[in-house]
Amino acid sequence: MSKPLYKVTFLNAGKVYEIYARTVASGALWGFTEVSELVFDVHDGVVIDPTEERLRDEFGNTRALHLPMHSIVRIEEVERKGQSAIRDASTGEKVVTPFPLPAKPR
Repeated sequence: MSKPLYKVTFLNAGKVYEIYARTVASGALWGFTEVSELVFDVHDGVVIDPTEERLRDEFGNTRALHLPMHSIVRIEEVERKGQSAIRDASTGEKVVTPFPLPAKPR
């Protein structure tokens, strides 16, 4: 039997993060929840989802996240991985960092 898969939704710097992990437990640090074995989509070549790429860049080398309990919105045990997301906390719209554009001439 395979390990369970969890969808973890939490607040971070005014944004709502939705990530997937194989392990969620009460952390050794009091008041924190430990989230480890993060799961990311692996795509070779062209980037399909810039949000997934951004999450992989931010958390790709992370062994375990220690999230304060008050920042966690929801933890769900799911059958399969959906799309990871970063949303604006006030509007709920997806936040995608655009490619940098050259400054407008004056």
